[in-house]
Amino acid sequence: QVQLVESGGGLVQPGGSLRLSCAASGRTFSMYAVGWFRQAPGKERDFVAAISRSAGNTNYADSVKGRFTISRDNAKNTVDLQMNSLKPEDTAVYYCAIKFPLNSNIYYSSSSQYDYWGQGTQVTVSS
Repeated sequence: QVQLVESGGGLVQPGGSLRLSCAASGRTFSMYAVGWFRQAPGKERDFVAAISRSAGNTNYADSVKGRFTISRDNAKNTVDLQMNSLKPEDTAVYYCAIKFPLNSNIYYSSSSQYDYWGQGTQVTVSS
């Protein structure tokens, strides 16, 4: 059984930055494609960013392109989400998820495609 733990959330002012981290245990993290999703109160869980197993391919939601960067360190079993120029509308619980991919270069952008999820970390952007 794989366990995912997100960290790095918190309260930040508009225009600020946060770096979220997803750590995995129980499985070889490097074998999985990874995605970040977020869910605001009363809303559905939305795709934020995804990265392939090889880290060669990434994908971003239009709302975060140019502001967020997903990266992975397979040696450390972590995937990070660097979030810059944060806006109040970025406020949500952020979740990481993993899926065993068809190949090393594929990523997944739908929450229904993922197999394991973390418990989430709260990000609040407010002045």
